[in-house]
Amino acid sequence: MKISMLRVAAALIVSAPEIARPAALQAQQGRAGAVPGWAEFTRAFDAYADSGKVVGGSAVLVRDGRIVARHDYGLADRSRAQPVNDRTIFHYGSITKTLTAIAILQLRDRGRLTLDDRVTSYIPELRRVHDPYGAMDSITIRMLLSHSAGFQNPTWPYKQGKDWEPFEPTSWEQLVAMMPYQELLFRPGTRWSYSNPAYIYLARIIEQLTGDPWETYVQKNILSPLELTRSYFGATPYYLAANRADSYAFRRDSSGHDVLYDYGREFDPGITIPNGGWNAPLADLAAYAAFLTGSTHPDTALARRYDVVLGRASLEEMWRPVLAVGDSAAPDGGPESMGLGFFVVDRGGYRLIGHTGSQAGFLAFLWINPATGTAAIAALNTNTEVPGAKNALAPIMRAMLALLH
Repeated sequence: MKISMLRVAAALIVSAPEIARPAALQAQQGRAGAVPGWAEFTRAFDAYADSGKVVGGSAVLVRDGRIVARHDYGLADRSRAQPVNDRTIFHYGSITKTLTAIAILQLRDRGRLTLDDRVTSYIPELRRVHDPYGAMDSITIRMLLSHSAGFQNPTWPYKQGKDWEPFEPTSWEQLVAMMPYQELLFRPGTRWSYSNPAYIYLARIIEQLTGDPWETYVQKNILSPLELTRSYFGATPYYLAANRADSYAFRRDSSGHDVLYDYGREFDPGITIPNGGWNAPLADLAAYAAFLTGSTHPDTALARRYDVVLGRASLEEMWRPVLAVGDSAAPDGGPESMGLGFFVVDRGGYRLIGHTGSQAGFLAFLWINPATGTAAIAALNTNTEVPGAKNALAPIMRAMLALLH
């Protein structure tokens, strides 16, 4: 299924007056008195969201496995005047990559693979990619996890918004057919360069070893044991459809005006689901953050389930820096590194672990402070695709990360 062709929700010019929001839809303060700095953060959230003309969004602060503060803003769906609430389902884009990385570490810990295995042992089709370095057979699973294999960033070159274009490639065969027209961009293992195809290749390895489609494997081995019951991939289940957020993006039209387009509630990430297909309410992301921080509230059964998913030693291994990413990519401008599927940020005395996501108008982030058991999670349903324009996620993220200490 390809995306419904960016139907226009409203020809909203950026210079036009702000979108009016009924009083009942004004953002709610989330337990501001109980969390130092939360009231200030929610004011910053609203200011950045207003300036970016965000239609709707949410943020939660998690401590010791529990949501201690929540802030909802605006509308999940403009056409239905549906406000964002604690049931709203957002799309998390590349945060999905952390699930793929955990699945690979699970298989490593179960003796099914090693991180230094050659990728071409599992995916011989990759030898079709143009390789000016003669190094394709040297690419390892570890390199895919750390975005250092030399593959390109995008999975699909068709991004002009034409009716015949699919949103993303829909089958493995399509990717294989394109391989002779791609090339390695640098010698594998020598530097970092973000790559979506790398995580499709990791998913392919998971499927080859287990016989399960990636979605089925992750459901059985991560989502179910963590009881993330409202998380899903692909089309929204019928019983959750009423809570699915619509998504929007500003795009420049032929007359030079910046117009708000409606992506629709549903879109098909195709074969790219392992690098960007997770849908859920923020509460499921909070439960995932509780697993990452090991917050079990002296619940031995929960602790056992955490260990079934992945042991603490393996998580810590994933959070060790492998390659420098560079200051410009860090959420607060500080030094940032890439681990195995997770970004690592040094904030001068403590570290943050996490990932961001951006796809089809949705924007999101999840960051944890492992030392304190705290997590910051936010999602927006509005992005900007206007050249040179900045979306609201980065300043919101900087404001929220100040609470993770």
